Amino acid sequence: MTGIRLTAPAPGWSIDADVVVVGSGVAGLTAALRCAAAGLATVVVTKARLDDGSTRWAQGGIAAALGEGDTPEQHLDDTLVAGAGLCDEAAVRTLVTEGPDAVRRLIGTGAHFDTTESGDIALTREGGHHRRRIAHAGGDATGAEISRTLVEAVREAALHTVENALVLDLLTDAEGRTAGITLHVMGEGQHDGVGAVRAPAVVLATGGMGQVFSATTNPAVSTGDGVALALRAGAEVSDLEFVQFHPTVLFLGADSEGQQPLVSEAVRGEGAHLVDASGTRFMVGQHELAELAPRDIVAKAITRRMQLHGTEHMYLDARHFGAEMWEQRFPTILAACRAHGIDPVTEPIPVAPAAHYASGGIRTDLRGRTTVPGLYACGEVACTGVHGANRLASNSLLEGLVFAERIAADIVEDRPRADAATDGPLPAPSPLLAPEVRGTIQRIMTRGAGVLRSAESLAVAADELEALHNSAAEAVGTAEAVETGEAGEAGDPKGAVPGVEAWEATNLLLVSRVLVAAARRREETRGCHWREDRPERDDENWRRHLVVRLTPERQPVLRRTETEAFGPVRPAQAPDCAATAPLIHPADVTEEPQP
Repeated sequence: MTGIRLTAPAPGWSIDADVVVVGSGVAGLTAALRCAAAGLATVVVTKARLDDGSTRWAQGGIAAALGEGDTPEQHLDDTLVAGAGLCDEAAVRTLVTEGPDAVRRLIGTGAHFDTTESGDIALTREGGHHRRRIAHAGGDATGAEISRTLVEAVREAALHTVENALVLDLLTDAEGRTAGITLHVMGEGQHDGVGAVRAPAVVLATGGMGQVFSATTNPAVSTGDGVALALRAGAEVSDLEFVQFHPTVLFLGADSEGQQPLVSEAVRGEGAHLVDASGTRFMVGQHELAELAPRDIVAKAITRRMQLHGTEHMYLDARHFGAEMWEQRFPTILAACRAHGIDPVTEPIPVAPAAHYASGGIRTDLRGRTTVPGLYACGEVACTGVHGANRLASNSLLEGLVFAERIAADIVEDRPRADAATDGPLPAPSPLLAPEVRGTIQRIMTRGAGVLRSAESLAVAADELEALHNSAAEAVGTAEAVETGEAGEAGDPKGAVPGVEAWEATNLLLVSRVLVAAARRREETRGCHWREDRPERDDENWRRHLVVRLTPERQPVLRRTETEAFGPVRPAQAPDCAATAPLIHPADVTEEPQP
């Protein structure tokens, strides 16, 4: 354990449960439904409303070998290629073999996917896939349909849900095993303010961290809270440097910030072309799949073309679809474009890359177990080894579905009891950032650790982030004063007042510092990690994973595996041996300080 937690008031209320699931996307709700069906007292905590997570924004679909002639082996091959040599093959094989049946179970729960005239599931292609294997719903509203299905199932099952709640920190017992979470509920309701859910099993399904950048496809709630919590709790994270920038995000201007409208890869899957201002297709000849190359390749090609022409965006041309196809196949994207004054039926769509998906996250095994006993992670917050250096399109929903079911199976098998553990001592609180620093962090990350990175840009970013970290420590005064409300208002030299915006800014800074530390250490270009000063892939030295943990002094420490093997995580230890038993199988790793 690190002995670090956010500065916050002591919990004023509590709920007892067997399992608490944090997050309400496909991963979180699937895990919760499976646990509840097995008779475990399950509580779902979500940052906004049940249907406000990243899942509902997913347009393209969910990938699985469901079509005639397609096989899990072919899906595996495409995933391994996209992952640029860093996928864990066992994790990928689990995904592609269990995926088709998981999708069928989702359909059995009530999800309605688009079908052909013969009644079969309609399948399309996306980047990196050699076959049509993307199932979609409502044309380009797959995530919304999956979210609707699972939310209705949760309500029908009458699961205990706590909405508008920001998770703060992990509770542990005296032996270091998970004992629940602290959280802050925003607004009126049955619960309000800081409280606790006491449970011996915690499932983090909090989604991504796209808000560390100025422009992202992620919703405003994606502030890296799960990764930050796990780091403070002593868990390991891996591959955090691999942030996927979606190549085709609707360009709203160079100064646009926050969540940006996505133009799904499925549009290219149906035949749209990437062109420059002169109408020239620039992906032809760059990759055998042209516009359907893996996302990192397309994002790099767009960025290079922008640099060559001195422009801020390229174009996606799908005028040849015609009005009927746009209205039936891509109604959501059509509406978003028209809302911003662009009609894709009659003109090309201006697009540019934006932060989209974190391929890395909290390190887990094939049952979703982390290096902290009793703590699980699934979905975008987790690093299962499936995605490697670059996620294959539409594998994310499938990963959340498959590994959530595996987590539930492990928890049910273990059958933790809510009364099995007592809380250990609370660690000392750490400084908070003032809410207005959030924009500063985003601009630092966009300049220094965006699509294009270099030793120089990353060094500047690291120095600026460290300055923010140090200034928070200097300004906070005593943590006890902040917790009791005796500190000054935000911006006062005594430090930031605990609250949602301050907690989010503090989380963003932590995950940004760890991401930049890993990006500086990886001295090569691989997948969606693009170093201008190290433009080549270096398998001899860097076909390795970077694993990061946080020291009690709040500094990231990196270790590099000696092989591309992901490295298994040990099963959760029994309370009587958790404090002494190693959580990771012995592996050849090197401990390295932050650069």
